[in-house]
Amino acid sequence: MNISSLKKEFYGKDIVELTCGKYSATIAAFNGSNIMRMQDHENGIDFFRNDPSFTAEDYQNNAEVYGFPSLYLPNRLANGVLKVSDYTYNFPMNDPLGNHLHGFLHKREHKVVAAEVTENAAIAKTEYIYDESDPFFETFPVSFKAEFTFKLSEKGMDYSFTMTNLSDRQLPYGVCNHTALKGPFVEGGKTEDVRLYVPIGEKVILNEKCIPTCDFNKPDAYDKQYLSGSMVPVGHDIDNDMYFMEKGTIDGEPFYGIIATDTASGKQIRYEVCKDFKFWIIWNDHGDKGYFCPEPMSWIIDAPNLNLPNEESGYVELAPGASKTVTEKIYSL
Repeated sequence: MNISSLKKEFYGKDIVELTCGKYSATIAAFNGSNIMRMQDHENGIDFFRNDPSFTAEDYQNNAEVYGFPSLYLPNRLANGVLKVSDYTYNFPMNDPLGNHLHGFLHKREHKVVAAEVTENAAIAKTEYIYDESDPFFETFPVSFKAEFTFKLSEKGMDYSFTMTNLSDRQLPYGVCNHTALKGPFVEGGKTEDVRLYVPIGEKVILNEKCIPTCDFNKPDAYDKQYLSGSMVPVGHDIDNDMYFMEKGTIDGEPFYGIIATDTASGKQIRYEVCKDFKFWIIWNDHGDKGYFCPEPMSWIIDAPNLNLPNEESGYVELAPGASKTVTEKIYSL
């Protein structure tokens, strides 16, 4: 089995190219440790939205909507306010709705720490140290280390993301992946053949600024399309459908994630996440651009500012020196 992990340059920026068996993946350290591309060559599957004509600058200018970006912090903070137990921060309002959106980590150039192989996997490790050298530090002076590991084997991609608080303040901990899956994702596939299964719980009701009202509804007929796996996630507008995560069952086994299926061929992308993630939000950029985003979030939109118990909102703080890791898996059948 061919296994390799090679550090290379892409328009002068650092990437790592991984290959193992039927899979290949490109890790763009320069673009927030984004999985810029991942393919299953045997089954003609291209997992994430990509553009072969793009330069490194193009990808950096579109960091949220290509590949597999990791976000800190997830989604929106109402009016840019971030209330932590020991301080209140005011972030710039970079969202047309008057909020702060997506944070900054996915826009930074990260460092390649390792490109290595084992007997059965190709591995890339990257990191970013957030400190006073970062232009955002004046707004948010809470230093941390972000560490990413991408392990590609014949079983697909295993991903882990660790944050460590390097400061003397409390670090609000909320993470998300703005997972931009192609639709269709099979070579020669059709939009109308794509289906999405998501094991959802209650729906989170959002106001006109895309902030939770703290009202939660049981799934209606529309929402239940996710539960039945009959939702077509492209070709029509899906605008921030947000739900509490639930555990599903696939092939008689517990399953915590989503499944995208090409009904014409039966081929699938399976995307599993750890239980530190509490919410799914599904968005597709109006549905006319050939991709959709099933995004796992560890906390609800605007969690630091909502009047909800932490165990419900997913709000977490890391004390000085503390670390937390999330893990995910991406593979095809």
